[in-house]
Amino acid sequence: MNKTPHYDSYVKILEEELIPAMGCTEPIAIALAAAKAKAALGAVPEQCRVEVSGNIIKNVKAVTVPNTGGLKGIEAAAAAGLAAGREDLELEVLSQVTAEDIRAMHELLETCQFRVVPAEGDRVFYINVTVMAGEHSACCEIVDFHTNITRVQRDETVLFRAEETSGGGEEQTDRSVLSVKEIIEFADCLDVKDVEAALSRQVAYNSAISAEGLKGGWGAEVGKTLRGLYGDDVAIRAKAAAAAGSDARMSGCEMPVVIVSGSGNQGMTTSLPVIEYARDMGASEEELYRALAVADLVTIHQKTGIGRLSAFCGAVSAGCGAAAGIAYLRGGRYDVVAHTIANTLAICSGMICDGAKPSCAAKIASAVDAGLMGYYMYVNGGHQFVGGEGIIQKGVENTIGNVGRLARLGMRGTDEEILDIMVGR
Repeated sequence: MNKTPHYDSYVKILEEELIPAMGCTEPIAIALAAAKAKAALGAVPEQCRVEVSGNIIKNVKAVTVPNTGGLKGIEAAAAAGLAAGREDLELEVLSQVTAEDIRAMHELLETCQFRVVPAEGDRVFYINVTVMAGEHSACCEIVDFHTNITRVQRDETVLFRAEETSGGGEEQTDRSVLSVKEIIEFADCLDVKDVEAALSRQVAYNSAISAEGLKGGWGAEVGKTLRGLYGDDVAIRAKAAAAAGSDARMSGCEMPVVIVSGSGNQGMTTSLPVIEYARDMGASEEELYRALAVADLVTIHQKTGIGRLSAFCGAVSAGCGAAAGIAYLRGGRYDVVAHTIANTLAICSGMICDGAKPSCAAKIASAVDAGLMGYYMYVNGGHQFVGGEGIIQKGVENTIGNVGRLARLGMRGTDEEILDIMVGR
């Protein structure tokens, strides 16, 4: 079968997006910046200033940082990076922490003066960690996405600066080439060897943390509660699998996950329901990988118009992506997938993001449920929400565009109010 026009770009997008991370990605990004800043300083910091945008504050405030002995918050994330961060491991920066390192983090929180400063301006994703010792200082700046380091500086010497024209420290493949139609065509002609490494790791990592969450003892045990209350139907297992992964991850589980659109929760929500349906169907590995490619790319496509962080809950996009992947896995192609996406977005596009925390697991379950409802509505009788009803517009790309506009522009004020509520302003 002939390759699609943007085949190579789609493969690169999957490679760029499906990367491992340990811990909620916003505190991990702070830890990464702190580790880079300390390496540039070359000394144990006496002071640490963490300048962050509002969405970073929102997503770090209530989540447990892994490998810290249960610490939460911005100062904890920075201290972890300073005491034990491996800057070369990027989003696995805290994956090789020892018991001695954890003691060092707690000591650093006592001896180093930490200050958190809200960033000025309207940039949604901004982190700048500055450390000081004696007469010297160093900083690391991360902008727009979690590993996009744009500046490292020691005193007045700039050690690294991204080119302004490149949009940051990492050149990424143009996401505007994504469309639902070509995503389906890409999956149909995909040589799975081209994406096997990324997708096999996604299956292995995300399945493992989901199984850990289902054991119980993590967060509010949303996944375990779903299984206990509603039984063993595949739709229940799909929701529970995704929720259980979030139960564990939001409460400090030290197992890595493979992220999507910069988010572990979105990575698990996108993939685990598809994996559960594939197991139930006895699908082959190749069939699973093609369906996961659809799920991942549909999620990324939606998030491209929304942005990495916003007041719009990313679980909605991921639950929608998972449903698209399930629709494809069960034999649906463009018509079924497009109507599944539109139906899902009509159902739950109003869910807000009020930061990373244990209740994300319940939102994930709701988003997957909406996705499955959207799918089953259409395949059982052709039921659909049509253009002109609310934000739904004829043509799936138009509906995706409307949701991106709603989330990126319409919910700016909502985002500010959420942050004000969370910090008690």
